[in-house]
Amino acid sequence: MSEMSADQISSSTSTIERRSAGYHPSVWGDYFLKCPSQSERTIDERAEQHIEKLKMEVKRMLTDADDDFHKPLNKLNLIDQIQCLGIGYLFDREIAEVLERIHGRYFVNCDHVDYARDLCTTALMFRLLRQQGYRISCDIFEKFKDNKGEFSESLVEDVRGLLNLYEASHFRVHGEDILEEALSFTVQHLKSAVEHDDPNLSPTLLAEVKRALEHCLRKGLVRLNAWHYIKLYEDDASHNEVLLELAKLDFNLLQKFHRKELCEITRWWKDRLDVERNFPFARDRITELYFWILGVYFQPEFSLARMMLTKVIALTSILDDIYDLYGTPEELQLLTNAIDRWDIGAVDELPQYMQIFYKTLLDTYCEFEKNLAEQNRAYRLSYAKEAMKYQARIYFEELNWFHQDYTPTLEEYMSIALETTAYMMLATTSFLGMGDVVSEDAFEWLLSNPMSLRGSKIMCRFMDDIVGHKFEQKRGHVASAVECYMKHHGATEQETERKLRKMMDDAWKDINDECLQPTPVPMPLLTRIVNLTCVIEVLYKGEDQYTNSQTDTKDYVTALLVHPIQL
Repeated sequence: MSEMSADQISSSTSTIERRSAGYHPSVWGDYFLKCPSQSERTIDERAEQHIEKLKMEVKRMLTDADDDFHKPLNKLNLIDQIQCLGIGYLFDREIAEVLERIHGRYFVNCDHVDYARDLCTTALMFRLLRQQGYRISCDIFEKFKDNKGEFSESLVEDVRGLLNLYEASHFRVHGEDILEEALSFTVQHLKSAVEHDDPNLSPTLLAEVKRALEHCLRKGLVRLNAWHYIKLYEDDASHNEVLLELAKLDFNLLQKFHRKELCEITRWWKDRLDVERNFPFARDRITELYFWILGVYFQPEFSLARMMLTKVIALTSILDDIYDLYGTPEELQLLTNAIDRWDIGAVDELPQYMQIFYKTLLDTYCEFEKNLAEQNRAYRLSYAKEAMKYQARIYFEELNWFHQDYTPTLEEYMSIALETTAYMMLATTSFLGMGDVVSEDAFEWLLSNPMSLRGSKIMCRFMDDIVGHKFEQKRGHVASAVECYMKHHGATEQETERKLRKMMDDAWKDINDECLQPTPVPMPLLTRIVNLTCVIEVLYKGEDQYTNSQTDTKDYVTALLVHPIQL
């Protein structure tokens, strides 16, 4: 492809016919530019003091060792409630110690026959231990089968047990056929219980089942799950007042903390990029992007990491729209070269709108470098910069398919399309602002394209393609996985979707497997990849709710960032 100078491009700009996707304007406008006031911060200080008292009480409940052995279901339920209420991060150490003791007694010492006679306890223990990284055998569910090798119909009356088994089945890895059967069995009977108003279902349990069938715990977002569960938990007459009060106070305190961050990031978006004016063709979605990264990590300790990653995904969203929609091949060649050079001297070679983007890109990474240098972690930035350079190159490579009107095979397509998800680059950037848990080996591990990262990229690409391919083709876009498979296999759209969903199911098994001990990197790093995947599960369920954010996404943002929970 021949190159043109910026002057040549500028002189012909008026004759260039640009594509448009007709994206709707920002849902939120300047709403989040207002930061919490000083009086609100004074109230927060009092809330923090009360939270500390409540935390001590919960720690006492968790460290009561007698329950671990004499009443394991009580302790398991306590841990489950704490995690579902969104406050598990406050008790990571205590929960890890309890589960280690339970694992040691019932699995290492093979003493699980003492308790594992009911489905509810067995399934809950299996899920919590798998979630913690323990490679528990799924054979513990064999006892719930009848002489025909099928799950016993007597289990149908235990709706809570079915719900626990349903949630446990989403932690399956390859070769665990019994968990495949468990998923089918529980979905069938849970749906039946909901549809037929099963008398074994209390109103609270009914709401839990409905929510779980829509969004299982494994594939959900901690804060969003907590928002839903707090309401259900409050309606349960047996709820623990200490847990409920702590969950509400912590939810609201975190919400104010996140609002302050969003205020800062919105101001950066407006002042540095002014998307509405400078990039009117692009998606103006800074609030939704902050929500995206809030799903990756919400804890206060990751504030720096969250701010860095939000800025990078925001820049990437504009970059994606430049390559996908607005830029000409000649302009995009110049931009790709400039990003690869990573030199402010290249800015004059770009057309005006690209200059604004390019300057902000370099300035943003320069800001990161200063922050990291203060922590003696400047080496991390080179990995992030190289990932961004690669992202630009891969976007440009995909562009060639579009201009050649080429429909690759699914295998060819995946070699490029998995990379255009930007999930390799975002995973790399997600490590930047984290603490000592990150090492140079962790970045090298990402470069090896581990199976959890590949699984995450598959989920991102196929969920996007399934819900968005018709819109993308209508406005002009490279063929999606749907078109590729249909053309080269003579398949219908329904057959193609079944094939892609099977590959997505296998991708989750890979992600689950790499999260089991011994893990290749510390669990907090694997959690970032799991969470990036979960965001896709939420935002691309049924439709592209990032691009079209006037959907459930607006409700999600409202729940987590606008309205506090009533105390």
